[in-house]
Amino acid sequence: MEAIILAGGLGTRLRSIVSELPKPLAPIKNKPFLTYLFDFWIAQGVNRFVLSVGYKYETIQNKFGTRYKGAEVDYAVETKPLGTGGGLILSWEKLLSPEPFLILNGDTFFNVNLTDILSQHSNCKADMTLSLFEVSNNKRYGTVVLDKNGFVRSLGKEHKTTGNNFANGGVYLMEPSLLKEYRNHRYKKCSLEDELLPNLLRQKRRVSGFISEGDFIDIGLPEDYRKAEKILSKNYGI
Repeated sequence: MEAIILAGGLGTRLRSIVSELPKPLAPIKNKPFLTYLFDFWIAQGVNRFVLSVGYKYETIQNKFGTRYKGAEVDYAVETKPLGTGGGLILSWEKLLSPEPFLILNGDTFFNVNLTDILSQHSNCKADMTLSLFEVSNNKRYGTVVLDKNGFVRSLGKEHKTTGNNFANGGVYLMEPSLLKEYRNHRYKKCSLEDELLPNLLRQKRRVSGFISEGDFIDIGLPEDYRKAEKILSKNYGI
């Protein structure tokens, strides 16, 4: 199985702690954060990664090369910042398999069971499946609303601070054909979260919501980066 890792961000919010490295290389217990993502997903069956890279991409290439623990590693290099959507489209062209592929954020870890999300994706005949985590007193994440059948109805930017609601966990499963219409958008900056996903919903694509109770951590903010060691230390053979 293949996975695209979106690792091209500038990491400006983390510069006060990790100033000289691209965010996916931020050290956790003396290992780059990206190492934990590789290990976790390889253990579940991913055998090829395409890294969407930009800022200081040579540092990432020099660290991991073209193979990591038996998995192939390829790179889609942005010559200018393309955002998460533009980076995804550029990386999509490097995929080799017609099977569904994973999209992962290079600065988040979410314990999602690959077998389970694949099963739901297949059973729902989904075009795309989003991993979700439940959050209460939500002051940070946009709210994802599901319909009664578990399909995504809306992706709001509002932060609901009352009751429990769902937030996007940054692990996606997508059918490769879904991006064919964006072939002519390569090298154009756009956002996966704010442009591509809402556009898929407007097109009435079948976007399923997969709820996981696994640990979630976003190292993009200094306070969460400090928590990452504790969460990753207890996890799942990595």
